[in-house]
Amino acid sequence: MNVPRTPVGPIKAVIFDMDGLLLDTEGIYTEVTQIIAERYGRTYDWGIKQHIIGRGAQDLAEYVVKALDLPITPAEFLLIREPLMSERFPKALGMPGAEALVRHLKAHNIPIAVGTSSSRNSFGHKTTLHREWFGLFGTIVTADDPEVGAAKPAPDIFLTAARRLGVAPEDCLVFEDSPFGVTAAKAANMTAIAVPDEAMADSKYQHADQIIRKLADFDLAAYGLPPMS
Repeated sequence: MNVPRTPVGPIKAVIFDMDGLLLDTEGIYTEVTQIIAERYGRTYDWGIKQHIIGRGAQDLAEYVVKALDLPITPAEFLLIREPLMSERFPKALGMPGAEALVRHLKAHNIPIAVGTSSSRNSFGHKTTLHREWFGLFGTIVTADDPEVGAAKPAPDIFLTAARRLGVAPEDCLVFEDSPFGVTAAKAANMTAIAVPDEAMADSKYQHADQIIRKLADFDLAAYGLPPMS
């Protein structure tokens, strides 16, 4: 889907998901989940992974434990996972085109925010190599923010971001790589641009306003935003 599904008025603020959208962390999640699965003689594959991208930690843990029939509780899964993640997250790299787009919007005084299902602690680990350009965001909302009642696919994270930016939800555009994130953005009455993993079927993003293959493909001018030079 190369053009917006329906005409959209000028966008006044942009909200970015983080994992798999700004930062290449999905491979880390996959590696760690595979390690845990193998400890119990299980196999973690795309058939399961495609259903958990974008979920909050508790929701993800419950799904994985049930899908793999692991002999541990979701709480134990998260406890085992934490040190494995913390060791790998500081090496996370930026996704292609992410930093350039963030810098461009900031330079043109477009309000920008991060709306992530990660915790504040996890956010700190993941952005270790990217402190400078993540510092450009006026607002960062994590899943454990006190004003967030429920993680994605609930709209809370994005609504909190819009409120702190001082922009009406209908004037916000969200970039998301997960179907759950797109659901959250649409529930918040925002414009949702899907940037899926190449292995994810486009059919899972039928509720998005537009699907693009990578951030560099996004036509800013089509949404009333200043084009890249």
